[in-house]
Amino acid sequence: MARKKAPPPDGVTDIILESISDGVFTVNHEWRITSFNRAAEEITGISRQEALGRYCWEVFRSNMCEGDCALRRTMKEERSFVSSSTYIINSDRRRIPISVSTAPLRNEAGDILGGVETFRDNTLVEELRRELSGTFRQGDMVSRSSLMQRIFAVLPQIAESDSSVLIEGETGTGKELMAKCLHDLSARRNKPFVAINCGALPDTLLESELFGYKSGAFTGATRDKPGYFSLADGGTILLDEIGETTPAFQVKLLRVLEEREFQPLGGVARKRVNVRILAATNRDLAAMVDQGGFRRDLFYRINIVRVSLPPLRQRKEDIPLLVDHFIDKMNRLRGKAVSGLEPAALQQLMAHEYPGNIRELENIIEHAFILCSQGRIGLHHLPPSLAPTPPSAESQSPASLRDRQQNAEANAIRDALIRNNYNRLAAARELGMHKSTLFRKLKKLQLDLPETDGRTPPPSRP
Repeated sequence: MARKKAPPPDGVTDIILESISDGVFTVNHEWRITSFNRAAEEITGISRQEALGRYCWEVFRSNMCEGDCALRRTMKEERSFVSSSTYIINSDRRRIPISVSTAPLRNEAGDILGGVETFRDNTLVEELRRELSGTFRQGDMVSRSSLMQRIFAVLPQIAESDSSVLIEGETGTGKELMAKCLHDLSARRNKPFVAINCGALPDTLLESELFGYKSGAFTGATRDKPGYFSLADGGTILLDEIGETTPAFQVKLLRVLEEREFQPLGGVARKRVNVRILAATNRDLAAMVDQGGFRRDLFYRINIVRVSLPPLRQRKEDIPLLVDHFIDKMNRLRGKAVSGLEPAALQQLMAHEYPGNIRELENIIEHAFILCSQGRIGLHHLPPSLAPTPPSAESQSPASLRDRQQNAEANAIRDALIRNNYNRLAAARELGMHKSTLFRKLKKLQLDLPETDGRTPPPSRP
């Protein structure tokens, strides 16, 4: 039998704990800190004397403390947990990203005395990660696709100008994020950014929201109210879903763009305003202009610079990057420690077409966060609607297959007849069948033919 090794003397253990770069602390069953090494002091900014005897959550103020504490699970389940990602708040009230490993603290007899936690400062790793991802980021927008990189490359120049910008894209592609990014890169960044959805309000209410109103302008208007244009003075206003406005309202909007002034409802004096106007739409405004649904002069005023955001199905290489972005965001908001996606879950996300674009992907990750508190998101955490739909029994039935074969055969016969000017003999020859076989199939498939065919001479003129 192998002889059991004796534990190192306490002095040697202390030297080891003081020499390593990872923070180490222990707690007893009352959650009070019983030891605290030098690295723990440096990472937290709290001295050993100050930490000893205090509750661990008073020292670390981690997002784990509010929810799924790895040390609590270790004490409860009497087993180790490795590499949970979280953060702590140090003595300077700065958030420090860390990775955590926990284990039960046992004596020589195997009795559990408490718990031990080691933690590593990941600040440098996070800074390097942000630096690397910075090439794929503009404001709150992240992308590595060539389509978006071309847009990112010209954003600073577009932002520097004070011209109106039309942002096009399907619902959920991030048009408001793009507008906010343009504002944040511009000289107006320290002034207000105001966004309003023009499609959500009727004309009269939209006019009062944008231009404001004077007391007595209508029933219930007991005091003056400034509109969004006044609130955005000096800054930027986004007119989202501008394609939903009526031609009558477009006339009033055109005046603001041309003269940089407006008249509040019920007012007599015009008010000048200094705002940069951005417009966004998920509709084809150029086609609407041709069809008379949008004023041509207003279209040219807002379409000085056009930015077209591609749908997510055209930039699927961005899905892993966007997923990481949403996971980081929700870890901070929810105080969780989700570390990423399992390969099968990522594969399913990559296969989806995303009719709701980036907003749909964010909703999927938010759904997964409800079911997953730590570790990696798996298939069972994703919405059931993402699962590929198996072929229905009806679509695979012999009758259905027979119908599809007959439809294909009917289309082939009909096309051959049209190519041969309904000459039955020529069509049968092209199809590689006897004329009588063709007539039999025409009857079976119930195909109607003209009375004359390619062999019938045209009627003689009188």
